[in-house]
Amino acid sequence: MNIPQKKFDPIAFKETTRKQWDGAAEAWDRWSPLLSRWLGPSTEQMFDMAGMETGNRVLDVAAGAGEQTMAAARRVGPTGYVLATDLSPGILARTAANARLAGFNNVETLVKDGEALAEIEGETVDAVISRVGLIYFPDQHKALTGMRDKLRGGGRVGAITYAGADLNGFFSVPVGIIRRRAALPAPLPGQPGPFSLGDPDVLVQRLRDAGFSDIHVERVDAPVRLKTALECLQFEQESFGALHQMLSGLSATEQDAAWSEIEEALEKFEIDGKFEGPCEMLVASGTK
Repeated sequence: MNIPQKKFDPIAFKETTRKQWDGAAEAWDRWSPLLSRWLGPSTEQMFDMAGMETGNRVLDVAAGAGEQTMAAARRVGPTGYVLATDLSPGILARTAANARLAGFNNVETLVKDGEALAEIEGETVDAVISRVGLIYFPDQHKALTGMRDKLRGGGRVGAITYAGADLNGFFSVPVGIIRRRAALPAPLPGQPGPFSLGDPDVLVQRLRDAGFSDIHVERVDAPVRLKTALECLQFEQESFGALHQMLSGLSATEQDAAWSEIEEALEKFEIDGKFEGPCEMLVASGTK
């Protein structure tokens, strides 16, 4: 007997994602010094590839708590402008608060689905950026065409994604352990996720299909450096709500056992008394 394959539900996925990031907002904001050290070089590479300069107008899609939004605001200066958008009002509130505290009068925030950018009124922008956000959009084509439409002619998009799972052990190792212990099936067809754009050729094709030209993809080594594997475990427990959802079918005892196995597995990345989790990012750009 043929059992119908369960279909991916993008609406339910978005609602779950929104709740996860609302719940993780405080932690993600609190870990911003790590995010700056970890993702800072790839973020600056994205800015360079997007051609961002003083006075530019920038749209930041899936901005999260806004660490890269602040960096963009510094890059474009007081004569520039950054609009930060995110699906999660909880985490975007952190961006707004951080911008106020830092004295950035050139930053605004707007709660907006990254696949609904056409609903944003106002002028076109010089650059659209998205740091580790595009990978989680159910309809990546719609998101990218929306980004393209918000750009002026000659404007550029810049995006950061994870490279393949085999190059990102800091995260793929925990995900693999959880998937095995929770007996979770493989991702459904069309389901987004951290490594959905890990193949540079796929990333280039997504940009090309969305109408971009002059497309470039660069690899950036981005190891996650912390004191210990336990600190990395704490970061992932507090900041990645999806891991908790994956574990939700297990008992409290089984979940504790999974976290213990993850910590033990991550310890292999401790070298000379310090933790260095493997991570490689892809930085992509394209021109309208």
